[in-house]
Amino acid sequence: MATEFYRWEDEVLHLFVRVQPKASRDEFAEVQEDRIRIRITAPPVDGKANAHLVKFVAKTCGVAKSKVKIINGETGRNKHLSIECPVLLPAGIEKAG
Repeated sequence: MATEFYRWEDEVLHLFVRVQPKASRDEFAEVQEDRIRIRITAPPVDGKANAHLVKFVAKTCGVAKSKVKIINGETGRNKHLSIECPVLLPAGIEKAG
């Protein structure tokens, strides 16, 4: 099973995602190559998609928005996110250990 789209560093989950803005609903979708696709409803305008992505990932992982950071990829579709101490995990992601 390919697990290249995420990795753990202690209690921090690193996710490598490809964002699909202006989707019909917010959801984690399929894994393509070394990234997991996340569909979000927000348009890629004035940072709205990034803000929406952080909010959606935080909600999905059961953490505060301040625990989700965009490490790189602010202006592109491919992003590297870090999530501190996620309580819940999206489908396909397993806890370290």
